[in-house]
Amino acid sequence: MSGSIVGQLPELDALPVVHVCDIAVELRPAQVVPTHLGTRLTFVATGGVVSGPDLRGEILPGGGDWLLIGGDGVGRVDVRATIRAHDGALIHFESRGVIKIPPDGMQRLADGQALAFGETYIRTTPVFETADPRYDWLSHCVAVGYNMLSPGHVDYRVYRLS
Repeated sequence: MSGSIVGQLPELDALPVVHVCDIAVELRPAQVVPTHLGTRLTFVATGGVVSGPDLRGEILPGGGDWLLIGGDGVGRVDVRATIRAHDGALIHFESRGVIKIPPDGMQRLADGQALAFGETYIRTTPVFETADPRYDWLSHCVAVGYNMLSPGHVDYRVYRLS
């Protein structure tokens, strides 16, 4: 077995990314289910808008986020939805990630307040699937999302690593 080539890889201080789209999703109020693993919050999507340089369309109703808040206070995101692109193509969207909000964040959301981007840590790894050749590139990219929460709403800014 030959030696490691890790030392030959460039050291990056920033990842090269390309903005794919922004996604704004409208959500029904959470269904809260206490479990032995933590608190599960099920948010059902009622629709949304996808806008951006590489992808435009809508979020179809019926998808959602099955969020698990663990005993450590950290949320694990589990999102599934369908995007209908502006030209009719259907794209399956999944996203996993981590959410950390201030201790009073859930109460503030319940009170109708948005949580500022700088006071939360919501990072996701979107995955896209489609057989439509116009969007095949989505099925072969690594994406990252920065998210922001407000009452009944979540926003994504999605980038692909280039």
